[in-house]
Amino acid sequence: MISDGMAIESLAAFLGWCTLLNMGMLMFAALLLVSMRGAISKIHGTMFDLAEADLSRAYFQYLAQYKILIFVFNLMPYLALRIIL
Repeated sequence: MISDGMAIESLAAFLGWCTLLNMGMLMFAALLLVSMRGAISKIHGTMFDLAEADLSRAYFQYLAQYKILIFVFNLMPYLALRIIL
């Protein structure tokens, strides 16, 4: 049987890896948007019939909300578990 301490350590490790992977995905998405903005905007503008200004706002909102979700559901629980361990 796994002790409670070991389960908490496993959960902390899991959340740490989730944070790392999600931050990597966030950076990858941001780099793609910066480096390929014209092509991506053209594709999304055609697909969703949106203007450039609307797409810029949508991209910024997407990245901001994704970052907030990473902080709330991955990073903060990870830090809280590290504090109590």
